[in-house]
Parts: sequence; C-alpha cells; structure tokens
Amino acid sequence: MDITELSERITRGDRRALSRGITLVESSRDDHRAQAAELLDLLRGSGREALRIGLSGTPGVGKSTFIEGFGMYLLEQGKSVAVLAVDPSSARSGGSILGDKTRMERLSRAKGAFIRPSPSQSQLGGVARRSREAVALCEAAGFDVVLIETVGVGQSETMVAEMADLFLLLLAPAGGDELQGVKRGIMEIADLILVNKADGDLKSTAIRTCADYAGALRLLRKRAQDPEGFPKAMTVSALELAGFADAWGEMCALTEWRRETGHFAARRAEQARYWFGEEVRHALLAQLQNGPARQDMAELAGAVAAGDMAVSAAAREMLSRLGR
Repeated sequence: MDITELSERITRGDRRALSRGITLVESSRDDHRAQAAELLDLLRGSGREALRIGLSGTPGVGKSTFIEGFGMYLLEQGKSVAVLAVDPSSARSGGSILGDKTRMERLSRAKGAFIRPSPSQSQLGGVARRSREAVALCEAAGFDVVLIETVGVGQSETMVAEMADLFLLLLAPAGGDELQGVKRGIMEIADLILVNKADGDLKSTAIRTCADYAGALRLLRKRAQDPEGFPKAMTVSALELAGFADAWGEMCALTEWRRETGHFAARRAEQARYWFGEEVRHALLAQLQNGPARQDMAELAGAVAAGDMAVSAAAREMLSRLGR
C-alpha cells in the first residue's frame, strides 16, 4: 500500500481512500499499525479542522433519526458532514450489526455526507479505540462537521468527550426516572441536552422534561470552559425536523466563545495528552500477550488457579519479571 498516495487521495476528498484509511487505522496488525502511524503523520500537516460533535443517548431515543435530520440540515447550510457511528460488539461472537447506513438512508445517499459504522469490539467508553484517528482522517478529507455517535448512554460512555469539541446528550420525554443512575456522570460533561420527540402528544411532556433538566443543570458546578447560560437544555423533534436551527445556533455560539477565550485550543491539547497516555497504556498491556511475558502470565495464572499463589503475590511477581 502506497501510504503517500493514500494520504494525497484523502486530502483530495476521495471517499474510497478515506474508507480505506479508516480500515487501516482500525486494524490491529503490527504492519498495519506502522502504516497507520505513517498515514496520520503525513496528514497531520493538512491544516484542516472540523467541528467535532460527540452524541450519546438512551436506547430508543432516536439517535440515528436525529443524526440523519441534523446532518441533512447541515448540508442545507452548505456544510459537509461525516458521521462515525459506533455499534456495540457481541461479547460472545465479537460481531457487530453495523446497520447505521440503513437507518440513515437519505443522509447516506446525500452528496457532501459520509457515514462510517465501526465495531466497538472490547473497548469501553462508548466509542471504538481508533475513533479519534478516524476523526483525524475525516478532518484531513475536508469535512466541516464530524458527528461521533456512541453505542449508548451510561456513566462509562463519556470517552467521546475526550475526542469531541462539543458533547450532545439526547434524551427522551419523561425519561428522568430511568436516568437516575447515569445522569450525574454524563450530564457533567454535556454541553447541550436535547430532549427529542418534542412533537405530537409528547410535545408538552418534552417541554416539561426540558425544564426539569434545565433546572438540574443549574445545580451542577460551573465549568471554566462555559460562558454564562451553558450547558443548557433544549427541545428538538427529529421527526418534524424542528429545533435544529436553534440547536445549531447554540453550538456555533459556544464554539466561537471557546475559540475566542482559548478554551477550544486548550481542550484539544489536553485531549492529545490524554490519548498519548492511552496509547502507551495499550502498548504496555499488549506486551503481556506476546513473547516471554505471555509464558510468564500463563505460568503465574496456573499457580493462582491451583491455589499455590495469592493473586496479589502473583501480580507483583509478574511486574518484577517485566522490569528485568
């Protein structure tokens, strides 16, 4: 694979090359990882910057419908849109359905849009391990907005905030009781809470739910990266395509304020440091699966299973062997 040619094709906006590049960065093969690192280094100087928007929500809240409607709205505003959707992988077979393109039929056919579903595999945090690198490729390809959809919502589905400039939390009307166990963790990182399905019989319920969450947001500790009035709650209807203009206006206003105050660049620098640490941690863990370390792990695991060693003692012994 000619990495230089691939990088040039990606910067020209070649969709097939972009898909191939994302497949490359998602691969775990050693030779592919080396090629992916070379590709990312070549694209690093493209100078292009997209607005990265992370989005999560409870199952059935209408994430795919919202993304399709919002994506079509952005296209009408003259923006190009890339969607990186993460599907949960089976713990038993390791497979994923990857059906997001079928749920976003209009957007997938629209000129100026790109949709890429990826499996979460064993990665926790609601996103795939290489989602950030896929975002970098979409930026280099010239997309104005990159939407990152997580697998769901929960206290652990917050890693998308480490790769996004804005984080949207999509909620359903009257969903408060079901969210008592998760909302504290996820609401603290949300920039906008969008109560979907504000249409028909549910419209009045959605308005009340929005008011409840607006009140809850006022009780949270003030964040340095927020101007007055943020984070805030709003209502939208993905079915009737209502509320998109207001939501997009708030996103643009928040982004502009953060750029002017330096929070935007500072946050991206902080995210880069975070992913550097994650990469080092994953590389260290990978050492346990290769060569002598794998044999040592098997030997000590057998001793633990047989009751000959305590778990903590075996772990200390393993760490001492790694340090030799």
